[in-house]
Amino acid sequence: MGTMRRTVLGIFAAFILPAATACTITTADPGYVAPPPRPPLEQLEQAALVDPAQFGSSQDVLSFITEDRNIVCSLTSARGEHLNLPYEPNSFSAPANAKLATVPVAHCELAAYPKPGAADMTDDCAGTGLGYLGGTVLLTPKKATYGECRSGVTRMEAAYGPRGTRRGPLSELPVLADGANLERNGLRCSPYNHGVACGNVSGGVAFFVARDHYEAISKPPGTAVPTRAGTPKTP
Repeated sequence: MGTMRRTVLGIFAAFILPAATACTITTADPGYVAPPPRPPLEQLEQAALVDPAQFGSSQDVLSFITEDRNIVCSLTSARGEHLNLPYEPNSFSAPANAKLATVPVAHCELAAYPKPGAADMTDDCAGTGLGYLGGTVLLTPKKATYGECRSGVTRMEAAYGPRGTRRGPLSELPVLADGANLERNGLRCSPYNHGVACGNVSGGVAFFVARDHYEAISKPPGTAVPTRAGTPKTP
């Protein structure tokens, strides 16, 4: 009987000992510091490109919305000041504008956004000096511009702001996942770091925009200074 008991205990120990020795305990390293997000141009250059097919029925316009429903962007074209945006009324295809040069652009709108800095108010709004608001950003192959002259809210504010309807064309757009990269005509957009970066990597021109700050980058690299706002604008 004693021999049998010792045998059973030995078998039990044979099963338990490897399990005990194979068990690992993971503890957080209090000294670990997460690496900072990539600069916008580096993100756009290195992030993996996704198939554009799901973001537009044709290659004329690629549109997406971010996972948090704060930013909508389109890689599209402009003729003068007329943008080809599928979710907003526009005069891009009007016969009178056909003579204008067609330029690839990236355009984003935000539901919550920072105010534009005084140095970035590039339009006097028909001489009034009033009505230059944030919430939109436009990238051409040569420059990035934050803000515009308008009255009222952006279309994203109307849909996803505090009083938003959560309905309409914007609600039907596909989500571009955080860290993904979309490209059209040499321009790229990538949601990351709680915002979106869009840029012309080969030209060294880009922007990053989020609900609490924005940044415009242009050649020569490293000389652009981020413009930040402490409080996002809401209706």
